[in-house]
Parts: sequence; C-alpha cells; structure tokens
Amino acid sequence: MSAQAAGTIPSYRPPFHSRPCPAAVELSKRLGASSLHVTFLTQREWNRLADLNFLRRMDQQFHWHNEGYKTFDDFLAQLSSRKRKTIRKERAEALSDGLSIERISGANITEAHWDAFYDFYMDTGSRKWGRPYLNRHFFSLLSEIMGKRCLLIMAKRQGSYVAGALNVLGSEGLYGRYWGAIEHHPCLHFEVCYYQAIDYAIEAGLARVEAGAQGEHKLMRGYRPVTTYSAHWIQDPDMRRAIARYLDDERSAAAETTAFLATRGPYRKDRAADAR
Repeated sequence: MSAQAAGTIPSYRPPFHSRPCPAAVELSKRLGASSLHVTFLTQREWNRLADLNFLRRMDQQFHWHNEGYKTFDDFLAQLSSRKRKTIRKERAEALSDGLSIERISGANITEAHWDAFYDFYMDTGSRKWGRPYLNRHFFSLLSEIMGKRCLLIMAKRQGSYVAGALNVLGSEGLYGRYWGAIEHHPCLHFEVCYYQAIDYAIEAGLARVEAGAQGEHKLMRGYRPVTTYSAHWIQDPDMRRAIARYLDDERSAAAETTAFLATRGPYRKDRAADAR
C-alpha cells in the first residue's frame, strides 16, 4: 500500500515568555505539587528558565534529517559503501519470509487495525518487563480525536498482521512512538520503525523523523544524536540540591556522549560540510 500524503498541518510554535513561569511555580506551591517540569525546550528557553531557578537537564534523541532527498536511494548515496550494503541487506532480510508492509493513516485506520496494534503494544511491554500504561480504549480515542495525524506502519504475513509501529505526523516531522510484534523476524524492527519512516518522510516531503531516545543502533541506520532540553522546578530544598548535583554530572556526560556519537555515523567522510 503506497503512502498517503501527510497533508498540510499548520506549523506553529507559540512565542516563549518567561513571565508565566513564576505564576506556574506559585500555582504549584498552592497545589502542594512536589515539582514542575517543562520539556522539549529550545536551548535559549532552557537558559532563560535557569535564571528563574529551574534546574536544567540535557538528554539525547535520535533524529533522521531529510536533506532534499527524492528517493531512499538518494539517502543511501550519502552513506559509506559498507553501510549502504548493510541497509539493503537488512531491508531484504526483513521481508524475506513472505512479509509485506502496509501504511495506514487517517480515516483508513479501523478498529481492527487498532486491535492488532494493541496486541503488539502489550507484547512489547511484557517482553521488556514493563508495565503498559495505555489501555485499548486510548487508541480508539486517539483515532477519533487526532486520527489525521496517525500513521500505522504494519507488517503482514499470510493475511494477518504480525508487527507494527505507530507514528504521529507533525507539520514538518514524523514522530515514532510505539512498536511491537507477535512474531520474530530478523531485521523487521529496523524496517518497520526506521526505514519505512524514512521512506514515508521522503515521499511526503517531511524535514525529519524523530525516532526518540535510546538505542545507539539507530545511529548506523542514518539517525543522528540530537540534544534535547528540559527544565525542572523542585519544591523540597534537600531534594533540589541532590537533583542539582546529579544533573551537573549528567549534563557533562550527555554532552560528551552526543559529541562522540556524532562522529560515529554511517555517512561518507567526503560529504560536503554543508550537507552535514
């Protein structure tokens, strides 16, 4: 099934003002809240909140950036020869057991699709000794309220879905959220979560794919480390001091890790500087 156009979603980021933040802190105190957290800030916003007594945290995600590619092969051409061969081999292996891929979005997503995906979601939580926090009804509500922004990438074998990933469409990017499978097939995770997302972003003209945190394996598949910023107000003074000490060390480690990983990607060393 070919990808559908992402559609036009207005791009808007409200202007950031530091003035509401003291009011938010005051409200947190009145409510007896232990803390207040502001996530996914720009670096400038992050620094401004530090002036308002918020603690600063740095983290890392992996994003793929579209550099004007017309096809997946255009993207592969920017990689070293060995990495190109690896990705082509992984894509072929992922579908070698009679699997096919479907991309379903918007009104084409049915309750039957959500039933299948929920099984995948629950399986992932069980295998990782986690505790899935979303119930089945959540996905129906998600489809009802923001179905136009949802993209399911599903793997099918012998007429039944066996794996899938949920992505959310933004105005400029595709955001990978959840993945799961009820059958094991080599490299299928890479195909469904990473390569199909890149394919879709190229076809839809999206600027990036945000594959989320963790997983250095994403690096070898064209996703680059990106620093994320958050700010945190902590009510208890002793707890605040302990967290502040930890965050000081964590920021240094995060910066070093991101700088190191940025040198370890699959891209050709002879690429022009402006293509990085």
